[in-house]
Amino acid sequence: MAMIAHSFRFCPPESFELPRRDVIEAQTRRYYELITARNALKPGESVADRRARIAKADAEAQEVGRRLSLLLLQPVAKRLGDGPLLVVADGALQYIPFAALPIPSSDDLLATRHEVVTLPSASALAVLRRELRDRRRAPRALAIFADPVFSSDDKRLRQPGAKQIKPAASSSLRGIGDREANSGPLRYHRLGYSRREADTIAALLPQDQVFEALDFDASRATVLGTDLTPFRNVHFATHGYVDSERPDLSSLVLSLYDKRGRRLDDGHLRLNDIYNLRLGADLVVLSACRTALGKEVRGEGLIGLTRGFMYAGAARVLASLWSVEDRATAELMGSFYRGMLRRGLSPAAALRKAQLEMAHDPKRKSPYYWAGFSLQGEWR
Repeated sequence: MAMIAHSFRFCPPESFELPRRDVIEAQTRRYYELITARNALKPGESVADRRARIAKADAEAQEVGRRLSLLLLQPVAKRLGDGPLLVVADGALQYIPFAALPIPSSDDLLATRHEVVTLPSASALAVLRRELRDRRRAPRALAIFADPVFSSDDKRLRQPGAKQIKPAASSSLRGIGDREANSGPLRYHRLGYSRREADTIAALLPQDQVFEALDFDASRATVLGTDLTPFRNVHFATHGYVDSERPDLSSLVLSLYDKRGRRLDDGHLRLNDIYNLRLGADLVVLSACRTALGKEVRGEGLIGLTRGFMYAGAARVLASLWSVEDRATAELMGSFYRGMLRRGLSPAAALRKAQLEMAHDPKRKSPYYWAGFSLQGEWR
């Protein structure tokens, strides 16, 4: 089991031996299971029973998080200072939101002292910086792809121009589909808050700095047919699909229907498509489910959507570790972009600020709501 946690305040690097892999991974898998307990559907479970189960999981998650933090960070606790923390993890640790772990011997979150960034390998940062060294800054601020049309019963197919701005009372997950039949295609529900998310972010910038592809235009054809090199930030707010066995099938789910109501041959922006994009982006945001995950390759980390966008030219990628809730994600993204675009914060600093703001909200204090997104790539 290997993990490098490097705060940029101490040099030369030091190394410490971690406990056995099986010990760490047992705690890691339990922690992940507890944090994501809200995503578990129990047949026949009443509302009261569900609330009790989640409350119990939240309480246990705090204790398991403390144990995990001691296992991983106790040897370096006095050396971490308060600078940015770069994490290179292996195995099940790649699923962990380190920002949500408590500082050893404290109840304070790592995020209260550190901007946390992850990388697939210790050498990846040097390679990334070498490739980006002479690249000119992209001239336009933001391209957004959001609120695609997924189903034949979508109101926009019956009422051209209908935006359905008011989302449903219950918030969906950005990556959960229902099978039309036992072996049929997945059906994806509309994400009402993804539209609000796009509107909130776009309103932070002058119109000439933003390209928006919404509704039917939020399609695979639009992504592949648009020159994205002029944009510093590229944002996707939609469903995600991750295949951990065949990462080439992992995708962002975009519009599955055209304006005439015809089912498109392919509405999935798959990993192969992403590798063939040309980006000039400082940041790509994958505001969808489990987009930080993929197939684990020893020595290479997780091969998935995040790696594809970095290969295509993104300096950093913000992606999710689990199936995130639609409404909470829209809130987090609004705060994140305000930090970057209005306050001039770096992506790492803006993410930390947005996460801590949400963690202090009594209704959002569980890491499930605010810790699901991980920044990968350049930390500065």
